[in-house]
Amino acid sequence: MATPPRRSAAAPAGSAIAAPAEARLFDLLDRYDGVLLDAYGVLVDGRGALAGAAELLAELRRRRLPFLVVTNDSSRLPETTSARLCRLGLDVPARAILTSGQLLAPYFAARGLAGARCLVLGTDDSRRYVADAGGAVAPIEEGADYDVLAVCDDEGYPFLESVNAALGALFRAIDAGRAMHLVLPNPDLVFPAGPGAWGFTSGAVALLFEAALARRYPERGLAFDRLGKPHRPLFDEAVRRIGSERLLMVGDQLETDIAGARGRGLDAALLITGVSRWTGDQARAGDPALAPTFLLDRLA
Repeated sequence: MATPPRRSAAAPAGSAIAAPAEARLFDLLDRYDGVLLDAYGVLVDGRGALAGAAELLAELRRRRLPFLVVTNDSSRLPETTSARLCRLGLDVPARAILTSGQLLAPYFAARGLAGARCLVLGTDDSRRYVADAGGAVAPIEEGADYDVLAVCDDEGYPFLESVNAALGALFRAIDAGRAMHLVLPNPDLVFPAGPGAWGFTSGAVALLFEAALARRYPERGLAFDRLGKPHRPLFDEAVRRIGSERLLMVGDQLETDIAGARGRGLDAALLITGVSRWTGDQARAGDPALAPTFLLDRLA
């Protein structure tokens, strides 16, 4: 049995914390029973597979080390994501993909939302996630009323007319005293679209609604229920699927990949070629939730 990975002691908020160790990913793999991989910024960006991704997947298979692609992407079903990765030369079966969209089913079940009329901002696969969760996906129409607003992606709908219709539905529901559930499977704000290119995604769309709600109803504290990383449900499901808590999360965003894994008690490696950087200022700020265990400058 491999020696368990060393856990970093949590530092009090505001105190300095130890700098993460610079490491080579292949040298770490023997310490763990499985690996969790972010998709965008680690395996792929908007233009294709990233350097080292195919080599890493091959090494994991050679070692027979279980892995899951754990992604906040709620715009693609696991089967769609698998097919896309395969087209990019990355052999990842659908069973090895865990998405935030898959958390909609337990969310709807826990709140008794079967048959609820849902306005979905997202792709056809996003609407499929909501339908499979038991929601009744309704057309986006100005003046229509809904029970659920699910913000799943930044694409797949005419943006301005759709968010305006959704905002009107929200305000009408609140003014009439009706409950309207706000759910955000993917809390990510930005994603890497390619070398030197970035894009806003569904978390940024949700912030538009929350800013408008705060302006009109400042006393209500209305906000979306966020399901994906850094929140615990996605990591709980990853632990359940692999059957161990000795897992390493490899991600490129401190606020989602790293904070989520560390909050679940898992080690985390930050790939510094993606969205986030680690600086001395962060170490002095002393937020242990954002402190990766390791820093990686490449995958392979």
